[in-house]
Parts: sequence; C-alpha cells; structure tokens
Amino acid sequence: MILKEQLISVIYQAIDEVNAVLPPDQQLEKSIHTVLFGESGKLDSLGLVNMIVTTEQKIEENFGIAITLADEKAMSQRNSPFRTVESLAEYIPQLITERQHA
Repeated sequence: MILKEQLISVIYQAIDEVNAVLPPDQQLEKSIHTVLFGESGKLDSLGLVNMIVTTEQKIEENFGIAITLADEKAMSQRNSPFRTVESLAEYIPQLITERQHA
C-alpha cells in the first residue's frame, strides 16, 4: 500500500518540474497546504493541466501504476481534489484502489 507521505513526495517531485518552467513569483511552495488551483492558487488552468500530467507521470515512474487524475469523478466532486497538495494526496489512493480492482 502506498502511504500518503510517499504520495506527497511524488507530488513534490512534480512541483519541482512545474516550478522549473514558471516565473519565480508563480512558483509553488512544497507544502501540504499549498493551494494549487482556485481562488488563492498560483496555477492557471494550463498550469494545473501541466501539474496533473506531471503528477501522473511521477506516479507511474515511482509506483508503476498508470492513473488519470482529471476524470469525470474528479471534476464532479464538491471539493476539488486539485485544490491543495494535501487534497491531491488524499484523492490519489482512491484512484489507485479503483485501478487495482478494475
């Protein structure tokens, strides 16, 4: 079973990659409280897509599991899983479990 701490580490790897192409004033802090998208988030819609794709790639590289983060389920949730690093790290295990039982 993949631990939340391991997922946060993978998300931080994705943040490092995304930050490499962002201007210094738009770079994301590596914290579970970092707002990725929304009212006080630093990412625009294109930046969020880049972050999602990079995170998917890092999950596959680190755990050998291919998942799709931005699907109908994610988009229909009342509280977006893309709001913060922590909400993303809490959402990913649900997808991995569904993938393993599919």
